[in-house]
Amino acid sequence: MTIAVIDNGSLEPAATRNLRAVAATLSAEIDTIVHPVSWKHSDRIVLSPLDGDAPGVTLAPFVRAHVAAGSRHFVFTPFFISAQGAIGSSLREDLEKLQREHAATPFEFTFTSGLADAGVISQIVAARVRATISVAGLDRPPVLVVDHGGPSPTSAALRNRLADEVRAHLGTEIASATAVSMEGEEHPHNHPLLADALATLGASPTGAPRDVVIALLFLSPGRHAGPGGDIAQICGTAETALPALRCHLTDLVGTHPLAATALAAALRTTITRLHAPLSA
Repeated sequence: MTIAVIDNGSLEPAATRNLRAVAATLSAEIDTIVHPVSWKHSDRIVLSPLDGDAPGVTLAPFVRAHVAAGSRHFVFTPFFISAQGAIGSSLREDLEKLQREHAATPFEFTFTSGLADAGVISQIVAARVRATISVAGLDRPPVLVVDHGGPSPTSAALRNRLADEVRAHLGTEIASATAVSMEGEEHPHNHPLLADALATLGASPTGAPRDVVIALLFLSPGRHAGPGGDIAQICGTAETALPALRCHLTDLVGTHPLAATALAAALRTTITRLHAPLSA
């Protein structure tokens, strides 16, 4: 059995570093090698930003190399907010194509359950919001729970449910918790967009400061949720247009220790169920 934790992939070195950190934690937790693998992109990162490490590993070369070495069963732990949307479907399609490619040396693949199944995401987000409130000294701020936004209503429904759970966790510590998306205005389920919600919240008739916590439904730093990324730029634009507005971004979901703990538990459950020998 060959085990990997798999994310979407990014051209940002920080995302690959975080995936490797999670893989290392999982390897220690289950006492066997867990490989960090990206679906796409990360093999294109130049080496210098990764401090001389090996380039990122992507799905197709990873599977081909391990099938050639004799692997016949892969277990993938999804490092996604939700593996049930468009990305999850496309990922499975790519693995099925690889199965057809290796018809002479057939292999199987299994996915463990993910963070959404473990029920820990809203706990992590609530903890991140509390930390942001404490550091900034805020008093019952409104919270915007923001995801990427995409074509899948399933992902949007999860975002909405998580926002409701965050509201329940935090209670009177916050004024409100609203689900928003970074982009995807062409799909009604992505509304309200982050920019529109900020415009509404930042309109202060008295000119008094208006603090808003931006709770990030993202696992790793990257083009969207990293420093200077898309969300930071959207917030900066809103603050420029609305001088009373002050945005406070939380830390990420995937860097919280509870994320790796939940994924390790999912791996143990799957390995026990499969009753297969482990290999590197």
